[in-house]
Amino acid sequence: MPASLPSFVVPQLETEHLLLRGHLPSDLAPFVAMWAEPAFYRFLSPQPLSQEEVWTKMLRHTGLWPLLGYGYWAIEEKSTGAFIGAVGFADWRRIIEPALNGIPEMGWVLAPQVQGRGYATEAARAALSWEAAHLAAPRLVCLIHPENLASRRMAEKNGYQEYARTIYKGQPGLLLERWP
Repeated sequence: MPASLPSFVVPQLETEHLLLRGHLPSDLAPFVAMWAEPAFYRFLSPQPLSQEEVWTKMLRHTGLWPLLGYGYWAIEEKSTGAFIGAVGFADWRRIIEPALNGIPEMGWVLAPQVQGRGYATEAARAALSWEAAHLAAPRLVCLIHPENLASRRMAEKNGYQEYARTIYKGQPGLLLERWP
């Protein structure tokens, strides 16, 4: 690695069932498979993402860490070693009203075949514990499609409350916030 490039290691977090870690190139194939499933992308995108788009998403997740000091973790199921999703924080610089710039936005995605096991809540709680210890932002936000009831329930279980309704890229959205 050239000396001029920043060096940053994504912190690893471990829970009872999950390992939260930086993305690996081997995550690409299962992530592409997730983005091909309508049950996975229906609240996130009007269509599946291509391999190139998923790779770009993984690069964005990873690139947040050296720029902001926070970012996204890959979620690995400890019992199988399988990549099953992602969770973390970002400042996506969305063009949205009300503006979110500078406020860490939490997000999570989980493979449909492991949904309903409490993994999203487990991963989010680990990420929020890390955030409280290392980032301690005065406020966190998340953007959720109004029809994504499971994601809304998970956000509310983790202390998020709706504060605004918006339109993002032509789709309705709920903005939720969490105060420490």
